[in-house]
Amino acid sequence: MNSKEIVRRTLDFDNPGRLAISFGDSDIVTTSFKVKTKQTDWKIITGEYWERIDEWGNTWGRLDPTSKGEVVRGALEGIEDFESYSFPDFSCFEDYSECVRICKENPDKWVLGNVPGFTFNIARKLTTLENYLMDLLLEPEKMLRLHDRIDVIIQNMICNYAKAGVDAIFFLEDWGTQTQTLISPALWREEFFPRTKKHCDLAQSLGIRVFMHSCGCIGAIIPGLMEAGIDVLQFDQPALHGIDSLASYQNTGKITFWCPVDIQKTLQTRDEEAIRSEARELVDKLWKGRGGFIGKIYGDHVSIGLERIWEEYAMDEFVKRGKREYYI
Repeated sequence: MNSKEIVRRTLDFDNPGRLAISFGDSDIVTTSFKVKTKQTDWKIITGEYWERIDEWGNTWGRLDPTSKGEVVRGALEGIEDFESYSFPDFSCFEDYSECVRICKENPDKWVLGNVPGFTFNIARKLTTLENYLMDLLLEPEKMLRLHDRIDVIIQNMICNYAKAGVDAIFFLEDWGTQTQTLISPALWREEFFPRTKKHCDLAQSLGIRVFMHSCGCIGAIIPGLMEAGIDVLQFDQPALHGIDSLASYQNTGKITFWCPVDIQKTLQTRDEEAIRSEARELVDKLWKGRGGFIGKIYGDHVSIGLERIWEEYAMDEFVKRGKREYYI
């Protein structure tokens, strides 16, 4: 059973031979497009402060040379500017040649095509989050037109990734704070559920799956994400939701969780047994030998202030515990 089959069976809850992992000899390979109309590399602005411009024209800032950073200036000064804004063109299949190569070179791996976000994540960066959330309530008609324009771009990405041969798309959409969703679940359901479902339906019709990353506490919209067609939820803070709570969603549908040991609560203890214990709990409660969980590490140890050894304990436990013999 190769990596592609291990991941497929994991998503289908079809008794994979072992736990799927995305570290070491990873079962998962990622790829992306080469559209860089406005993009620049990171550069030091002053002292330890760095900036870069992304393909949308947004300016990102960071305070160390390894973190992903955050948007500090959007490409749009105001929501009304989008009518004259020149969006990047993601419709040209030639820009996905690297994806084609990665898929051909890794026929036995599960290949993920990176998408910069669905509707919310792309739109909120164009004007910065605080302005976006205000406009969402104060300028709903303009926001709907912006969202519609972005949805066309996302659909172009999905079609080209499917044509390139990926097994799934993977998008990042940080919907939560440490205590709740950024907007009301009712507004999410009204405006963003239909758009998410539209993209998932397209991916499914083309034979590919949908993986989603989100930070924060988003339990209020997990059922909606499942209903929309999300196959995998990637959380870096599983303990924030509660591992038992995550397991309860699997009682109502097939949703796979892709997680490291919690990067804020558990890894920060620097307690080997606590780390190993949570790794075992994730496997025992979310995988159970039947599928539904993928073991992960965070990887960027510098940005969370940890040495690699603490995640190596989790890696070791994932590999040892991720054998069907424990659950048969």
